[in-house]
Amino acid sequence: MIRFHRGLAAPAVLALCLAFASRAAADPEGGGDASPRWWKGNTHTHSLWSDGNDFPDMIAKWYKDSGYHFLVLSDHNVLSRGERWMKVADVERRRSTLGVTTLKKYLGTFGDDWVELRGEGGGREVRLKTLPELRGKLEESGRFLMVEGEEITDRFEKQEVHTNAINLTEVVRPQGGASLRETMRNNLRAALDQGERLGRPVFAHLNHPNFRWSITAEDIAHVTEERFFEVYNGHPGINHLGDLHRPGDERIWDIANTIRAAELGAPLLYGVATDDAHHYHGGSAKAGRGWIMVRAESLEADALVGAITRGDFYATSGVVLSDLRFDAEARALEIEIEPEEGVRYTTQFIGTRRGDEGDPDRVGVVLAEVVGASARYVLGGDEWYVRATVTSDQAHPRASFEGQMEQAWVQPVPGSAQGGAPHPEPSGG
Repeated sequence: MIRFHRGLAAPAVLALCLAFASRAAADPEGGGDASPRWWKGNTHTHSLWSDGNDFPDMIAKWYKDSGYHFLVLSDHNVLSRGERWMKVADVERRRSTLGVTTLKKYLGTFGDDWVELRGEGGGREVRLKTLPELRGKLEESGRFLMVEGEEITDRFEKQEVHTNAINLTEVVRPQGGASLRETMRNNLRAALDQGERLGRPVFAHLNHPNFRWSITAEDIAHVTEERFFEVYNGHPGINHLGDLHRPGDERIWDIANTIRAAELGAPLLYGVATDDAHHYHGGSAKAGRGWIMVRAESLEADALVGAITRGDFYATSGVVLSDLRFDAEARALEIEIEPEEGVRYTTQFIGTRRGDEGDPDRVGVVLAEVVGASARYVLGGDEWYVRATVTSDQAHPRASFEGQMEQAWVQPVPGSAQGGAPHPEPSGG
């Protein structure tokens, strides 16, 4: 019997093959080149359409000006559609800092011709712009794209079940369920069903499993349709590091993938990094903390979602990779870092070896460690899966927890079904 904190599993075989595309250079400002390139984006962002504290156009402009290529406004159970007016007094009450008001910043940025107001005094209202309006104002071909999304916000009893659905055209209502896992599955299925019905790719990821300690690794493992979850969420209130008795998000990733590989023969779980930003005038839930880098042929929603679904992306809180490859013939995971001067990088290749799945202390262990701007791990055939975490010695400029360093998380690749050398040899510079 395999025991991981609060769950059980037993061995089986995983049959899955993932190959990352080889590196392709492209014009950094190009959008239609047939060669893939990296695109930076955030898939978890809140605005005044739900519980954020700034206007959606102000938020989108910040991300665009900060070098992001795409952004998903993922407000709770709503899309940025239809006519929505909000009292100015309610807007200002959401600010976390004193000083220039939210409305004054908005007017100063976009001007009277763009900002729509009505009423007087305490009844004065401002209209929230819709996604089509944001697209017309801020999108640029090959430079910045708005992708429609929603945080499907549900719960089972006291357990929170939040799923970000991306590349939608219709709102997805919370589905509920007779159990936690059924609730997870129902919301995910509703998002994916919309894509199938409308003939467009939809991508969904489970959000912050440790928020209010709602979802365990075993839960995620057994909802095998769940292919993506937040390995890093920048909101400081989601218990990213776990505690003395409960695993942090990276540990959850390893437990879930070990169960999937060793017991269920199910596809591996991929990790995303997000901001979960709510606060843009001070406050704790800030923008610019975590994002994904997607390798796709164009800056178009369908192309991005397709690449993510294939696993051709990585998650990061600051470390940038210039290349990422899985050589299927050599069974080698290869990473090239885009180094910053004076910064030291340590890559840890992490996984679970066959036969170790029953020992919690040997699940998700460091198989090899490489210091430098490149790292390579050759799978020996005795691993259920291998992934990588790259950590720099540079502190995160917008840290969500004490002592946070900039990192990147590379998606897991499956181990071979055949045996092999027990000690793969890392190499790097």
